Amino acid sequence: MSPDLRQSVKLKYVKLGYHHLITHGMYLFFSPIAALIAAQLSAISAQDVAHLWNHLRLNLVTVIACSTLLALLAALYFLTRQRPVYLVDFSCYKPEDERKCPGQTFMNRSKLAGAFTPESLEFQKRILERSGLGEATYLPEAVLRVPPNPCMAEARKEAEVVMFGALDQLFAKTEVSPKDIGVLVVNCSLFNPTPSLSAMVVNHYRLRGNVVSYNLGGMGCGAGLISVDLAKDLLQVHPNSYALVISTENITLNWYFGNDRSMLVSNCLFRMGGAAILLSNRASDRRRSKYRLVHTVRTHKGADDKCYSCVTQREDCTGRIGVSLSRELMAVAGDALKTNITTLAPLVLPMSEQLLFLATLVAKRFFKMKVKPYIPDFKLAFEHFCIHAGGRAVLDELEKNLDLSEWHMEPSRMTLHRFGNTSSSSLWYELAYTEAKGRMRKGDRTWQIAFGSGFKCNSAVWQALRTVRPLEEKNPWMDEIHRFPVDVPNVSSYL
Repeated sequence: MSPDLRQSVKLKYVKLGYHHLITHGMYLFFSPIAALIAAQLSAISAQDVAHLWNHLRLNLVTVIACSTLLALLAALYFLTRQRPVYLVDFSCYKPEDERKCPGQTFMNRSKLAGAFTPESLEFQKRILERSGLGEATYLPEAVLRVPPNPCMAEARKEAEVVMFGALDQLFAKTEVSPKDIGVLVVNCSLFNPTPSLSAMVVNHYRLRGNVVSYNLGGMGCGAGLISVDLAKDLLQVHPNSYALVISTENITLNWYFGNDRSMLVSNCLFRMGGAAILLSNRASDRRRSKYRLVHTVRTHKGADDKCYSCVTQREDCTGRIGVSLSRELMAVAGDALKTNITTLAPLVLPMSEQLLFLATLVAKRFFKMKVKPYIPDFKLAFEHFCIHAGGRAVLDELEKNLDLSEWHMEPSRMTLHRFGNTSSSSLWYELAYTEAKGRMRKGDRTWQIAFGSGFKCNSAVWQALRTVRPLEEKNPWMDEIHRFPVDVPNVSSYL
């Protein structure tokens, strides 16, 4: 079943979106007032200032009252204002060529594992052919080895290679010392050892003792934007700070060696990868930062049993652990996305689109008119789209329902083709693709959309603070960007 965004939306989510708009609108309301006051002050002459001083000198009560009011207003402003959050830079890990796993290698290793029936092997082959993955995705050494060696030591090794590889590149690009990091957020859904992955980073880079660190687990492919949202909130209360976000997934201990078809799909889609993102609330970093975080919107549908259970880590009938994807996943994802974009729309869409959307909603809900809900044109709000490369089916449906072009979908499709589903880090490979193509211009707006177990749909909106020049960049696409885009065979997806 496919997500149909043209079905009616719930009015409460429209109200929630406009609640966000009103909250943000307070700052928009005060901005022109401040500009008006500044313009009036600039027109005051020295004679006017002298006259005002003589008047106030003889009115002590007025002076005290005005001073108190100004002090209160200034305090209120500084206590309630949102600190701008800047994305200084980010990096994505590119594994060594020895980790590449073409389709034939995948099938050979699956046969040699001795755990799959002929029917399961044929099923995996069909999924692989329809997945949208290319011939150069990566798997960890423990999975490619014959026989496979999934163990805690190998899982830690994979985590270290991915996280430290991305972090070394990020620190080199930004020239920020690890000692300057004040906030650390690491997310990995399925691998949560003790000490934690965040502690692993603290130990390796000798981060300072008062670093505010978090380790998020079990939150699926949408955890990357949840981490960004958490870091944003922490930067509101920790002035003059850097926040480091690391998004990854661990394959080694989560390879499924069973024959439950709902669990075999994950083997065919998920691949090795990770990203590191440096955020800052320092005013001095604005000039050198790439992006400013404009909005984050999180939607959680976990209160619904069908949504909650559509992606589940469990044991099969033989006791083997795997991640099960239900056939309701596409419908659940569509419903979560519909809720999320209904909340986001009032924050980003031009007024003309909002009026058309509201007019059709009112006509349908209050006048019982038989009209289709209006799907706003999000291309008027964003220049670039980074949609989680979870699988071809999701990308196909979002392209159709949001009326996006092949050019808009190219970063997501090429990321799925080149790197596979790298879970929460896939959005950053997509943004890196856009930069490598030289498409990011100053002022451009980018919409990142991610889905995750639970079930969740999360959005982040970024605005480019400068034009990103590919020749100055170092990201996983640069050595081969001239080969993309490539044609991907149009085969129907399993889901």
